Amino acid sequence: MIDSLQRALFFAASTPFVRAAIREHADLSPFRAKPSLSVLTGVFCIIISFPLGWPAVVFFAYLAIRWHDPWLAALVGPAVYVFSHFLFLFGMWLSGMTYTLVLCRWLARIIVEPALARLAPDELVKIRADKPD
Repeated sequence: MIDSLQRALFFAASTPFVRAAIREHADLSPFRAKPSLSVLTGVFCIIISFPLGWPAVVFFAYLAIRWHDPWLAALVGPAVYVFSHFLFLFGMWLSGMTYTLVLCRWLARIIVEPALARLAPDELVKIRADKPD
């Protein structure tokens, strides 16, 4: 089992993504910066998508019962529910990509770098000395 973990570690350390994260000492400093308009818009879309999910389905089911119109619950409720999913995904796309990449680079560095320092310090020195592509 240890052997397979070491192979997985060496494979991860050989990828350009992890090598660049270690070489550039990836950190979480972009989280300290003021968020851009797209990030704020994305967060707004994510927040708005939540009340449009199940609460909207329940609301339209209530209206369908009250107004004796089953098509309201059968068509409008699920349509609003699907729209809320698309709104959530759009918000994640707007706000999440930048920060997801920053987080993944940082995680790659803090997981692989200490393990390499312990198992193969010469490989870590070699990665840090590499020139960017």
